Amino acid sequence: MRWSEAFIPTLRDDPADAEAASHKLLVRAGFVRPLMSGTYSLLPLGQRVCRKIERIVREEMDAIGAQEFLLPVLHPGEIWKRTGRWDAYGDELFRLRDRRDTDLCLSPTHEEIFAVLARELRSYRQLPQIWYQFQTKFRDEPRPKAGLLRTREFLMKDSYSFDLDAQGLDLSFRKHFEAYRKIFGRLGLDAIAVEASSGAMGGSESVEFMVPSAAGEDTVASCAKCGYAANTERATSTLPALEDPPGPARPEPFPTPGLRSIEALARAEGGAPPERQIKTLVYVVNDAPVLVLLRGDHTLVETKLADTTGAATLRPAREDEIRGLLGASAGSLGAVGVRGLRVIADQALRGRRSMLTGANRDDEHLRGVDVERDLPVDAWADLRAVRDGEACPLCGDALRVATSIEIGHIFKLGTRYTESLGAEVQDEAGQSRPIVMGSYGIGITRNMAALVELWHDEAGITWPVAVAPYELVITVVNPRDVASEEAAGQLQSALRAAGIEVILDDRDERAGVKFKDADLVGIPYRITVGPKGLAEGKVELMRRRDRRMQLVELVKAAEIAANAVLEERR
Repeated sequence: MRWSEAFIPTLRDDPADAEAASHKLLVRAGFVRPLMSGTYSLLPLGQRVCRKIERIVREEMDAIGAQEFLLPVLHPGEIWKRTGRWDAYGDELFRLRDRRDTDLCLSPTHEEIFAVLARELRSYRQLPQIWYQFQTKFRDEPRPKAGLLRTREFLMKDSYSFDLDAQGLDLSFRKHFEAYRKIFGRLGLDAIAVEASSGAMGGSESVEFMVPSAAGEDTVASCAKCGYAANTERATSTLPALEDPPGPARPEPFPTPGLRSIEALARAEGGAPPERQIKTLVYVVNDAPVLVLLRGDHTLVETKLADTTGAATLRPAREDEIRGLLGASAGSLGAVGVRGLRVIADQALRGRRSMLTGANRDDEHLRGVDVERDLPVDAWADLRAVRDGEACPLCGDALRVATSIEIGHIFKLGTRYTESLGAEVQDEAGQSRPIVMGSYGIGITRNMAALVELWHDEAGITWPVAVAPYELVITVVNPRDVASEEAAGQLQSALRAAGIEVILDDRDERAGVKFKDADLVGIPYRITVGPKGLAEGKVELMRRRDRRMQLVELVKAAEIAANAVLEERR
């Protein structure tokens, strides 16, 4: 390929709305173009990178015995209704109707459709099965952001395992776990496996693969000492014991005019520090109001509340709903004396006494609250967000909490989908049993963006050889110089013969423009062919990542460059 014939529309400036490095660089370097919010076109360079990511994923999936499918993206709503996800998926599900007024949706994922296909399995002898595909997914994200990291349309590898029992699922899960480690290693991503919430997917267990990055939307708590790692949606920690002073025989009301926040109550005369306050939140869970209690200095993780309650829908209550239920505004709420409302309390409140909470009357609070004595707690749960520096629950060392990008997620689904959709096999005793499923995803376009977040410098992208759109660029300083053009052409032919993916930059542009474009696009190696070097029978070879340069003899340049590329490719 010659650069003069390629469509590589590089830009001088970052897009105005871009904050993440991958968003800026993938647009500027001509890999993608936005069409509308959360929707991007893959240009030729972007397509080449995605195909390379796909190739690596495909090779590792095939290595564990997986079989490739291609399923529709347009699904009948009736199937999604049978599994309960037509409503449970919420507003992220793109719904539409055809001319016959039939409910349809665009696929955010394919558990239902693969489960329908699994109905053609009849006997345990046909198990286990692992099926996968590369397919476009659609999710109506409320806040698409960061370029390809959070979009409404994206390319994904999703795979599904089908087993007779939980032991078989454990084996399929382990196969995927190891395959994913190999995939991310080959891509150049140092992934951390963390405990995660299964969310709308359901199931008994899930593991996310994360890479630390400021551009991520997930937060991971990890321990360098013992290896514990979990998404903060699941993470926990060990808190130091707190000694509470003795309290009164019953809660005592006291005036707090105008005090509506934890911080204000901590500063007020007669108040209490945040760790001795009870924060009361009102949520609407599956259309029913619930009181949620936490320590004053702790933050609720909504996913933990959803997992605890099995919520299909969950939202904070509105101000008018709160006042109608409790008779006061947020900031003056509490659970003392409350009847008829479900109360869920965080584990950190167990055994606490002499606490301060709202009195359900504006401008008034209660002190001396004994949690076990005074609060009608219906359920205890881990609801709080883990904070940086808290003690690891396994070894007690300090946890590090860092922002991360999710690049893969694997789930043990069990029989949720197969029971709903009638996917059964006969076991050895001739009894019908629902097939046990697992689900495993890797976002192809998201992985491309994650790679850029980790592999870039001030000049542009620094792709690993394994996924670079081209492995080497030959930059002709003066394309009008016949000797330079001939030498570049010969080098290109020799490199192609050695199996190297090479592009020849023959544009009639200044050398500096070409060098900047090559750096921006991130091609791992560059050979510069110029009249001065050729006069001495030499060309310049540079490795993009560390800008290491060397002059090599023209007659040996193709061999030296090819060996360097092939060594990194391995």
